[in-house]
Amino acid sequence: MLETPRRDDRPASPDITGPLVLDFLEWLAPRPRPYAEVMEAWRTSCPRLTVWEDASDAGYVVRETAVGGPRVTLTARGRRRLAAAGR
Repeated sequence: MLETPRRDDRPASPDITGPLVLDFLEWLAPRPRPYAEVMEAWRTSCPRLTVWEDASDAGYVVRETAVGGPRVTLTARGRRRLAAAGR
């Protein structure tokens, strides 16, 4: 008799935002960008595409206060993630 796998026995779903997070980090790597520019370019209403939130939660980016308004900067951890991905 075949058993139906329990929910917690199922393999984890693939990370659909991983490649997009890397694209975001690569876009941000050359220089800090104004927060408004980041939100305009990377905000989405799709709950499955949480690129900004994923990068922020992972510690890859940080929002800083700066003259002229807030800006978003790639952290050392974000740079290491890019390097590990060969970017």
